[in-house]
Amino acid sequence: MRNSLASNTFTVVIVLLLFFSTLIGWAQVEYKASGSFDKPICFKVGPGENIESVSNSLKIEKLIDNPLIFRLGANYTKKSLYLKAGSFLIQEKSSMRDIVELITGVGQNTCGKEVLYQVGINSHKVTLRELNPETKEYDEILKFDIKKGSKPDQYKNILSEKGVRYRIVFSEGISSWQIAEALKSSDFLTGEITSLPSEGSLAPRSYEVQYGMDRLLLIDLMQSEQIKILNTAWNNKDPSSPLKTVNEALVLASIIEKETGLASERHIVASVFTNRIKKGMKLQTDPSVTYGITKGQKFLGRGLSKSDLKLNTPYNTYIHRGLPPTPITNPGRLAIEAALNPKKTDYLYFVADGSGGHAFAKSLKGHNKNVREWRKLKKNN
Repeated sequence: MRNSLASNTFTVVIVLLLFFSTLIGWAQVEYKASGSFDKPICFKVGPGENIESVSNSLKIEKLIDNPLIFRLGANYTKKSLYLKAGSFLIQEKSSMRDIVELITGVGQNTCGKEVLYQVGINSHKVTLRELNPETKEYDEILKFDIKKGSKPDQYKNILSEKGVRYRIVFSEGISSWQIAEALKSSDFLTGEITSLPSEGSLAPRSYEVQYGMDRLLLIDLMQSEQIKILNTAWNNKDPSSPLKTVNEALVLASIIEKETGLASERHIVASVFTNRIKKGMKLQTDPSVTYGITKGQKFLGRGLSKSDLKLNTPYNTYIHRGLPPTPITNPGRLAIEAALNPKKTDYLYFVADGSGGHAFAKSLKGHNKNVREWRKLKKNN
């Protein structure tokens, strides 16, 4: 009797084990199976939400069929601990596992509305746009320049919406003062800028920021990025470079940044200044003279005069030999790399060529010829 009871119990246990094993296997297959929706969808996870509320929302949006399996998968892999608030572009036919990975990943919004703040030398443009899930392209909603008037009500209303992305793009070649002023104008940031960051210390590029982020925190991030760029470039510099310190590299890079906006010219312009430094020649660069007048805190709005070129400031490279004492702007990565790895040339001079680039010369005679050509073009235009 006892043997029969034990045998029956053993049989039940085996059946249950097989049942649960089959159930788990089925759940795993369901968790990894492709979804049934055939269009990309922008899905929002609100601040403070948990994996249960998210699974229910996904069910309502018809992105998943079984919220329980979704929760079990997220909890089993411990992904639910890393749930991020934001707007996420869920691609068509994404599995539950794919969705969990997306909403618990790096936390960067991948869809929805975005406020794009483009900081240039003479403009602070704000674009409100929204990512179209189907075309995967941004549809522009409105655009305006903060420096030219009041902010539209539609923009002000957007700032109170949840899930909006914020991105600031700093153009290469803008001064620390210009960056500080732009950050003060950004009403989606908080905190005061108590002191002006050192010229050249901020890496100009695109930054995704959070609503309410402290301005000083963003400045710290920009400075950290610039240090990384500088250290990497310095470790890969041309051994024949006459630059002795990282600061000298930053100063030269800032001059290159202001002298040319063409990526194809940066290494050639760098070669001109490198050759002049090696020969002990004055750099004679106009942007440095301009910085001595403006300190990067205003737009000169005119060409340099003869009296400007005689003005005795530490930045007047027509009077003083060598590099100016500090950077004259915040150079980007490409200008820094060019400063430390100039192209091998014999060029000592360059002048605008009328097409957005420059004409380079090895001798003063050749340079004077290029200058005459430039003046002729200006006269005809």
